[in-house]
Parts: sequence; C-alpha cells; structure tokens
Amino acid sequence: MGGGEEEADRQCWQENATGRMWRKRCSIENNYIPSSSSSSSVSASGDSEEEDMGFLEVTVPDMKHPSPELGPMPDGLSPQQVVRRHILGSIVQSERSYVDSLKRILQDYRHPLMEMEPKALSARKCQVVFFRLKEILHCHSMFQIALFSRVAEWDTTEKIGDLFVASFSKSMVLDVYSDYVNNFTNAMSVIKKACLTKPVFLEFLKKRQMASPDRVTLYGLMVKPIQRFPQFILLLQDMLKNTPTGHPDRLSLQLALTELETLAEKLNEQKRVADQIAEIQQLIRSVSDRSSLNKMLNSGQHQLLLCETLTETVYGDRGQLIKSKERKVFLLNDMLVCANINFKPVSTRGQLEISSLVPLGPKYVVKWNTALPQVQVVEVGQENSTYDKDNVVIQNAGAKKHASASQSSNKVYLGPPRLFQELQDLQKDLAVVEQITLLISTLHGTYQNLNMTVAQDWCLALQRMMRVKEEEIHSANKCRLRLLLPGKTDKSGRPISFMVVFITPNPLSKISWVNRLHLAKIGLREENQPGWMCPDEDKKSKAPFWCPILACRIPAFSSNALDLQLGAVVHNPVQSSLLGFSAVSTSLPQGYLWVGGGQEGAGGQVEIFSLNRSVPRTVKSFPVASQVLCMEYIPEKSKEEQEEGKAEDSRAAADQPSAPHPTICLGLQDGSILVYGSVDTGTQCLLTCSPGRQPVLCLKHSPEYLFAGLQNGTVAAYARNNGGLWDLEAQPTCLEVGAGPVRTLLTLDDTVWASCANQVTVLDAASLQAQQTFEAHPDEEASVTHMIKAGSGVWMAFSSGSSIRLFHTETLEHLQEINIATRTTFVLPGQKNVRVTSLLICQGLLWVGTDQGIIVLLPVPRLEGIPKITGKGMVSLNGHCGPVEFLAVAISTLAPDVLKNDKEEEGGQEEKPDGPSPELSALDKPPAGEMRKKGILLKYRLHSTSHLPGQLLSVKDAPPAPGGSTLEHSEEDGSIYEMADDPDIWVRSRPCTRDTHRKEISSVAIISGGRGYRNFNPSSKLPACSETDSTLLIWQVPLML
Repeated sequence: MGGGEEEADRQCWQENATGRMWRKRCSIENNYIPSSSSSSSVSASGDSEEEDMGFLEVTVPDMKHPSPELGPMPDGLSPQQVVRRHILGSIVQSERSYVDSLKRILQDYRHPLMEMEPKALSARKCQVVFFRLKEILHCHSMFQIALFSRVAEWDTTEKIGDLFVASFSKSMVLDVYSDYVNNFTNAMSVIKKACLTKPVFLEFLKKRQMASPDRVTLYGLMVKPIQRFPQFILLLQDMLKNTPTGHPDRLSLQLALTELETLAEKLNEQKRVADQIAEIQQLIRSVSDRSSLNKMLNSGQHQLLLCETLTETVYGDRGQLIKSKERKVFLLNDMLVCANINFKPVSTRGQLEISSLVPLGPKYVVKWNTALPQVQVVEVGQENSTYDKDNVVIQNAGAKKHASASQSSNKVYLGPPRLFQELQDLQKDLAVVEQITLLISTLHGTYQNLNMTVAQDWCLALQRMMRVKEEEIHSANKCRLRLLLPGKTDKSGRPISFMVVFITPNPLSKISWVNRLHLAKIGLREENQPGWMCPDEDKKSKAPFWCPILACRIPAFSSNALDLQLGAVVHNPVQSSLLGFSAVSTSLPQGYLWVGGGQEGAGGQVEIFSLNRSVPRTVKSFPVASQVLCMEYIPEKSKEEQEEGKAEDSRAAADQPSAPHPTICLGLQDGSILVYGSVDTGTQCLLTCSPGRQPVLCLKHSPEYLFAGLQNGTVAAYARNNGGLWDLEAQPTCLEVGAGPVRTLLTLDDTVWASCANQVTVLDAASLQAQQTFEAHPDEEASVTHMIKAGSGVWMAFSSGSSIRLFHTETLEHLQEINIATRTTFVLPGQKNVRVTSLLICQGLLWVGTDQGIIVLLPVPRLEGIPKITGKGMVSLNGHCGPVEFLAVAISTLAPDVLKNDKEEEGGQEEKPDGPSPELSALDKPPAGEMRKKGILLKYRLHSTSHLPGQLLSVKDAPPAPGGSTLEHSEEDGSIYEMADDPDIWVRSRPCTRDTHRKEISSVAIISGGRGYRNFNPSSKLPACSETDSTLLIWQVPLML
C-alpha cells in the first residue's frame, strides 16, 4: 500500500445504510454552525456584558420518532445471545434516560428562566449555565433515531458496533462535549452564586426539584453529560465480552471502543489545557502587575504541572504543632509557588462580600516562589544526608506568638522531628542495655531481677519499641511533604535555607508531589528543552512534562576496550524493601536491567544494571560464549499455576526440584540457549543447550513452552519438565515455517505468531500445529522484523520500507498503514529512506525506532479496541547516532503498604480537629467498577465549588428536616464524582475515596539502545554525534496514579 500521510486515517470498514442515513440527517437538520468567536470557556462576569458571545441558536425539532423497543425474545437463543440482548436493552434504556434528562434541563430549567419576568438569571448567564446542551441533545436525538432501526432488526443482524462508530467519530461530537466539559465548573459557580444572591432563583430551583418525580437537582442532571462516555464504554466492554470470536459485530465493537476512548482522551487533553490556563490566569490576577513573577507568568513559557490545596504546618523546637493553615501550592515547569487562599466571605460590616465570589475559585496572595532546581525534598530521619544542618533554619513563623497558647493547653502534639529524636534515644538506650547484658553475664552469683532472662527481656522490649517508632516515622513520611527552600543570607553572608512542611490529603498525593518535583527538575536539563517535537500540532500540546522525559544516558557496557554491539535487553522486576518513601517515588522502576550483546563471530557480553535509584549503575558483568541476539524474561508462576502444578506433580519423585524463581533466557549467535536464575544478581546458569548450529534470533514463552526462532526458518519448542524448568536436554519439537529466518515471534492468548520473509504463520500454542499463514506485506523482499500486540491488533515492522502495518488479531485483516518517514522528515528534512528497527507499545503510546536513530511516538488506544493511530504523535529530539537496536519497557509496582493511610499516624488528627468527613465514611466500600479488569480513562478534574459559601451542590436532596423549608443536600451525593471507575475525580476538594482502595502504583521507564547519543535539536549546544560506543537512553514516565 501507499505510505502517505493520508494513510494515517485510512478506515478499513464500510458503514451500513443506517450510518449513511445518520450522516445525511445530521447535515440537513443540524442548524449549529460554530462561530469564529466561540470559545470553550465562557466568562460569567456581570450582567452588564450582554454582547454577543459567538453563539448561534440551534433549533432542536420535537421529532415524534418512536422510542426504540426490543420485541419479544425469540426461542432457541444461546446464553451469549440472551446476555447480548439484555445489554442492548441496557443501552436503549440508558440512552432514553439520558435524552430525557437533557430535555428536562432545557424544558424545566432553561426555557422558564429565559421567559421569567423579572429575570432570576440574566440571558447571558443562562447561556453560560446551559452552554452547548442543545447541541448535545441534537447529537443524541439523531443517535436515538438510528438506534431505533438497529433495535428493530436486532434479532436478524445482531449488530450495534458500527452504529457507535458512525455516530461518535464526528468532529462535532468532540467539539460540543469539549465545550461543555470545559465550561462545567464555570456553570456550577454561576448557579451557586445566584443561589446566594438571588432568593427567587433558589426558590425556583427548589420548586422544580420538588415537582420532579425523582427529586434530582439541576446539578444532578447537568453532570450526566460528563458521565455519558464512561457509561457507553462500560456497556460496550460488556457487549464485547459476550460477543464470540468470528461474530460479525465483534470487529465493529472493537472499533467503537477505539472511537469512544479516543474521544475521551481528546476531551481529557482539552480539559487539562483549559484547567492549566485557568489556574495560571487566576494566579496572575493575584500577583501585582509590576512584580517579576507577574512578568514571568505572562510570558507564556510556564506550564502548570500540578496544583493542590495542602496544609502547611509549623512545629516548635520540642516537636509540638504550633499552627496549621491551608495553602494553594503550584508546581510549574520551572518554579514552585505557594499562596494563601485569600477568601473572605464576610465584610467588616458583617455582610456577604459578593465581589469575592469568583467563578474559577478563590483569589490568592502569593506567599513565596522559588526556582525549582533549588527545592529539595527532605524525609524525616534523612536530614543529615540531605543538607548541612548548620545552614538550615526550620521555619517556625508564629512560634512565639502561639507559644503561650500551646503551653497552656493540655494537648501536646509531637511532630516528625520529635519522632526521629525519640527513635535515636531508643537506639542509644538499647546500646546501653546490651552493654549491661554483657556485664550481667559476667556475674558469678544469682540475684533476683538481675539475671540474663530479665536483661534479654529489656532488649526485646526496646527492640519492639524501636519497631513501633520506625513505623510511626514511616507513617509520618506518607503524608508529610517536607521541602527545603533557599532563603536570604544572614549578616555574615552565610546562605540560610528554611524548611516548609505540608500535609498532603493522602499518601497518593505525597507520592505524586515527590515524583513530579523530581521529573520537573530533570525536564529543565538542556536535552529536555525541548525533548520532543509535535509536528503540525497546536503549541498547547507541547507540554514536555506530559511526555516521557529523558532521565539519563549511560554506556551499555562497562568495558570500553571491546567494540560490542547491542543485541537485546530485558527488565527483571525485583521489589526492594530497603528503599525509602521518596526513593520509591523518584527512582526508576525497581529491579535489574539485563543488557546483552557482543561481537559478531566472537564472544558475547551481559551487563546487569540496578535500577533502584535515579541513575542506573552496573552491578555485574560477565562474558558468554557467543554474541547475545535475544533475551526473554520468564516470570514466576502465579499461585494458581503453582497449585495446579503441585496437583499434577504430586506423584513425581521426591528429588525433583521445586517450581523455579523467575528466569532470564538468552539466545546466542552460535545456536545456544542459556537459562539464568534472576534472583537478584546471582546469575546462576541453570540450563544450557544447543538446538543446532543455527543462530537463535528470537525467544518467546507460553505457560507450556519456550519457543526459539532460528535462522533456518524453524521454530523450536521446549516443554517444561516436572521441576518447572524448560527441558532443554530433550529433543525440541521443531516446526518449519519457511525457508528464510524466523526474525520475530509473538505469543497471543492461545496462539504463537512466527514470521518468515513477508509472511506470518499462526501456530496453536498447545498442539503446536500450524493454523494458517497470511501475507503481511505485498513485497516479498520486505521481511517481518517486529511484531507488537495491543488491544485486538498487532503492529508489524519490516526489513525494508518506512511503513508499519496493523492487523486484526482475530480476522487477520489489514486495518491501517502508517508511513514513519512523514514524521522523521521534521527532524531530518530530505531523509525519506527510513527503516523501522524497533517497536514498543506502552501506556497508550507506540514507540517506533528507526535506522537513523530517531524515535517516533504515536498515540494508540489502551482498551480492548483496535490500536489504530489516532493522532500525528511526536518525534524525540534525543536519539542515537545509528539504528535504534531495541526499545524496552521497565515496569514495577509500589508495594501496597506504601499507599495505606495509617489511622494511627502521628499527628493525623492535628490538622483535622473536626474528625473525619461524614461524606467519606459513606463511600468506604470500593465502587463496583473496582471489580473490572480495566478502568475507564476519563480524567475530568471537576473543580469543586465547596470554597464558596452556602450549601454543597449535590445530586439528590436529603430527607427534608422537620419544619425546614431550605433546599437540603445529602452527604453521600459526592459519590457522583466517582463516575465509572474514574480515579481522578475529586469529591468536594478532597481526592476521590477510590484512591484509598488503590492496590498498586506503576513506575514506568522506557529504554532504547543504539550507537552513541545524538541531539536532533538544531539550536542545541549539545554534541551532535560524538559517541560511537553502545549507549542506553532511559526515559522516565510520571508515576501511574
């Protein structure tokens, strides 16, 4: 196929007549035309601004189309068909309810407010509150018409996926939903302000709610568009799960999931950019026009990486808490800003100050700001290793002022510094008691209460107390963010620093701050300024922090005397319990990196790096007989597999070895396969064999077999022996797949794909029989060199040409082709002869390495859909001087106990004297979405309006109080923010309760290997291509929170 840019969006499916009818109706009946002055966020300033806002009214015709209804269930349906029918019924009922809710908003709220005299809400504010709702209703009215015809013919066709593709792949859907989501916080603030200032508006809302059958508030109705796509995705996931392979609707459902996920990701990105701009603008308005900070913020060079309300605490010399106050902390790409939340709802005359009610949040007063490179994170107990205590003054502002008050109180709060001092005291006491024990052992007489038993009890008691104190310190570290900041010099010119202590809402927040501070500092290095180029994309999308950041570049081999070529790399994840809290948050994924290579026709070399730090270091290096061409990491069997193995091997000989630990398999140029134990760095060679003199080009494993792709077109399959290791001594099962070399293997659920020349053979992983062979490229000279799976698709690269191709895992249908050369020409103009040398998919990004040393990133969906390229992607300005020999991912998870928020944490009740929030206790149970295998990727961060005076916005009202006439709200309604397995929604300014149930956090790094290092930025001062030795580049990705 041709490999032009137009191929990026090539669709490989045909929409049916219903889809064409849908598009035709939209083009005729849709009166919405975007105006050039339209914006995604609408200002809600005063009523005096009644000028045109760029809106064009949309007439939503009251079409009397019949509601979709399923007929009686036919006889003879399979269980899956029955389930699919029920899911379709859920889709129909869900869509009907959603459209009815949209109509209620317009008919019960918007229209009466627009017609009301005198007006409770101005026409302009009505436009702000109900922004884009007409267009959203129009989209779903059209979808409902198409859904009706699809439901009517369901029992004959059983197809629904293509309807979702046709309906929600339009740019109009993205536009209207993006505008609505970005404006939601603004709209809610207008509603709340009107409730406070206009009793007639509050009375109107109260009457409308009372008159509704379900008593859902206006807020509860308006949050439904934000929930719609997560609901669709969950329903389609269920439908796909109950659609068998080979069903005509299966590919359409996978494509529909792709479209919905792509739409959700675009909404996420636009929402993120809108929130970033809004927060920075709010901060700018709070800074003096003449200040240097104002000029820096207005320069447009600063990007907001993280902002959160944290509690600043001040401790006295004895470790007692003196005061605590909420601060708004902003992490920009090159500075840290701390501001007071300057919200004063009551004036000097005791009346409400309406001018202080701003739509986007409270006003701030900047307390301090500092350059990011000078900020250090200091954990409790690690002060001596972080800074010189003689040059540090721990901030104790207000200590004198509050000293008498704290002393007069019977409460004494001990802060983390006091905890560490108490631990040191216990350590000293234990040393003394041990000396006493030695002296007691020298006594000749026997004395009551002065013997070895008593002395040993003393030692054991002190050791228990130390363990308790260590746990208290560890718990204190979980939610305490201690930052060392540069201060002014003293009279003698000595530099003085000061300490600021913040309490984060939970351990997850603390981890996020430490990790993002660390990566933001790395992002300021010259090689990351910028690190990526986004061809033809909006400048707003060039946020370097959201891209992988080049953390380091290191030599691949410790011996520079030999000219060693890179062959392969694998990550061996090993948890380290010795790492501190901040080390876990900033280090690369825990474990070891095995790098193999050598000289062609000569010996090989293996280098093992430890990743339990921010820069890897070599821990072991050893030679092997021949050049290493490939590696495979084989994890330990799961508990279920081990139990099955024990049952099967119960009659085996007693001297059989037990189930092995994780292993590393090496394939060599001379045809040997070596199996090493991967426990730490022992590197014990457990097995070795030589299936022939044919070089081992690739290795893959399934639960039953180890597969080796050989130079002569054969796949050798080794079965496990009774001990769980591969039986390399026995003759392997050899499968001939072609005359050329087997360059790459791919294991899927129950099959193995083996490439030979331009064809791929699909083998049954259990019977080892060939199922079918298909052509992956029309050019016979273009051999398949790489295969990588994501979702329901496989991307392939070839030995010639610059294209990569996508195939469906089930139908083997060719779905998409992308020409990588169109991306690399932005870095190296005129270089059109590009060859892909490596592939990797990780976290929704397809990494493509080329023979020019350039690395390209292309966005792909993450769910069960088809991994189509959904955007133009990015090109790395950091690469190699020669071909990118490999791309690999290192992933590890943080231990679950790191995330536990200990209820007995020292000082845990200091900053929250009112006790736990009642709405959180109502949400302690994990949401139903927790049981799902995969979550939804929507991450709208709905800024809470809880900082504004008045009642909390909620979905449904609480039972009315006796004799009360005010509009009440139930506490548990905050759970609406936890929509559809969404981890990033905030419940009333607090992190979503679901965070407390998180089992793990993923740390991710990407490793590329090639000759030397090259920076492709033409304005960079870094050496262009000075190194020729094999080099590893390691990119770090923000923690998956």
